[in-house]
Amino acid sequence: MTDGRITTAKLGDNGPEVGVQGLGCMGMSFAYGPSDADASRATLERALELGVTFYDTADAYGAGENERFLSPFFKAHRDEVVIATKFALSIPPEDPTRRVIRNDPPYIREAVEASLKRLDVDVIDLYYMHRRDVNVPIEESVGTMADLVREGKVKHLGLSEVTAEELRAAHAVHPIAAVQSEWSLFSRDIEPKVVPAARDLGVALVPYSPLGRGFLTGSFTNADQDLTPDDFRRQQPRFTGENATTNAALLELIRSVARAHDASPGQIALAWVQQQASVHRLPVIPIPGTRKPSRLEENTAATRIVLTEEQLDLLNGIAAQVAGARYADMTFTSAGRE
Repeated sequence: MTDGRITTAKLGDNGPEVGVQGLGCMGMSFAYGPSDADASRATLERALELGVTFYDTADAYGAGENERFLSPFFKAHRDEVVIATKFALSIPPEDPTRRVIRNDPPYIREAVEASLKRLDVDVIDLYYMHRRDVNVPIEESVGTMADLVREGKVKHLGLSEVTAEELRAAHAVHPIAAVQSEWSLFSRDIEPKVVPAARDLGVALVPYSPLGRGFLTGSFTNADQDLTPDDFRRQQPRFTGENATTNAALLELIRSVARAHDASPGQIALAWVQQQASVHRLPVIPIPGTRKPSRLEENTAATRIVLTEEQLDLLNGIAAQVAGARYADMTFTSAGRE
């Protein structure tokens, strides 16, 4: 592939064909400190040139600002891109800093109409339940999502941070194209149950934070010291205090493999995630986020790195040594409910 374009994969048995690596767009508007809109727009265009066709956003990213920001790019390339967005993290009007998980049918309908309007599109290609409200039967929520497919507002359905049991129950109501969960060298809690369930059902895995929110690239080593006060990684236990010190030491293993491939640590971390498709025999389409064209080029190049069995074994030992949880409150993750 002399032009540097990435290969493609099917987004599950029932999903569309997309680039084997997608692009997480959250940081262009939200969560990771100041961003440069022009650089983000250039990143979107460069991604498409390199065969990245799968773009991930959510209504909660910047209270809808991320969807609005992406809208002109999507409109300009509507036939070339697959748009994924999400519902479930409602923002109370009286407190815009809070997020309330809602999966009830009236809210789902309200959310999809708002996302369609912000994105300025007629249909959403992949619509995810962002987080699970255990007080609403998943069959009820997915039933409403299935109605959106029948009404032509959504093409395919996805779930995020669900357990294997929840995935099976949802899939019995309507085919699920993809499950989005955190999956990286540092975060492997979905492997025992969720990954096998997805494989059995023909569902793709879409790993978010495959670079450990940038930590695996070495771009920061302690959130309290290295990141701006508004960066939400300062709230995540594994990136602060003694946990950060412990985890930074683990990066040397990744660097050793990187040297063997004349690659960056981030590329090795991504190559490991991409290679889980063959390890676990299911489609795996990670969505690393970036706001820089140069980093985008580095990320997509990682799809062409093949790790040896010896290197995989070395890297596989990292997760068990990681200090600190993914979130301060893990009840909203699949691992917190398995």
